[in-house]
Amino acid sequence: MTSYPAEPPASAVVLVSAALPEVLPVAAWPVLASAQAVYAADDVPEATRAALGAKPAPGPEGLAQQSGVVLVATAAHDPGAEALARAGAQVLATPVPPLVRAAEVIDRLRSPGGCPWDAAQTHESLLTYLVEETYELLDALEDGDRAAVREELGDVLLQVLFHARVAAEHDTDPFDIDEVADELVGKLVSRHPHVFEGGETVHTPEHQQQRWEQLKQAEKRRDSMVDGVPLGQPAAALAGKLGQRTGRHGVPPDLFPAPDDEGGRMFRLAAAARRAGIDPEGALRATAKDFASRVRAAERTARQRGLDPARLDPDGWRACWPGD
Repeated sequence: MTSYPAEPPASAVVLVSAALPEVLPVAAWPVLASAQAVYAADDVPEATRAALGAKPAPGPEGLAQQSGVVLVATAAHDPGAEALARAGAQVLATPVPPLVRAAEVIDRLRSPGGCPWDAAQTHESLLTYLVEETYELLDALEDGDRAAVREELGDVLLQVLFHARVAAEHDTDPFDIDEVADELVGKLVSRHPHVFEGGETVHTPEHQQQRWEQLKQAEKRRDSMVDGVPLGQPAAALAGKLGQRTGRHGVPPDLFPAPDDEGGRMFRLAAAARRAGIDPEGALRATAKDFASRVRAAERTARQRGLDPARLDPDGWRACWPGD
């Protein structure tokens, strides 16, 4: 009976996420258990190396000459990983959640060797984009354009990830996206005790909104009912928010700014609208968008009549103005 030499055991490359290096694909465990040797690339964290009993990886040529070895790496373009793959090693990649992948992409862009423009940005330089992307999302939501909503949500998410990445580089008080998310989770849980702690029962959205404000006030230990109202928001929204917040604490409308000028009159309108459950910013924006649409319609009508919209007098505009 003819005997044949045994096939050398196959090698493998296990790719882990740089953001989640402790998470390995399920298929990697039997491969790791039977490996002749386990190596780790230079960028694999020490904690992961120690948990796997991995040794520092030799050079690409040395790795490719071995059989039955496993290399743990964070990137497919690692020289050792590429050498093993060329030699026929199987590559086992850890599925990376898209949110984690997005954070990794931002990190790569911001890091040395990434994008010079991204590396140069600061919280202050990004403010314009944050405002613009928020309003573009608002437009998409109001238009009911699902594809645009998906895209614009991504653009707003980019701003959150970007600001968190910039914050991670702060000299004295750094924090990253994980800390941002962790603080958000803590806030959501603490302000919904009826859901997570088996506390009081909340039957209506109005009751929950009231409890949210009470819990927030207690958490932040604010001195004033208007603490925490962002003063940089659009004026109609700001007046509405102040009207709503003071209304919850019993401040009567007659203490609103006197209607002696346009500012006072507009404040009263916006604050009263919010107390009545109407979003003044949204209502004003809807009216403004409708007005803009009517202007375009009148311009089209004028052109259809052989007229130049830029030369219309008041009577000409009235003649071309669309009806209700």
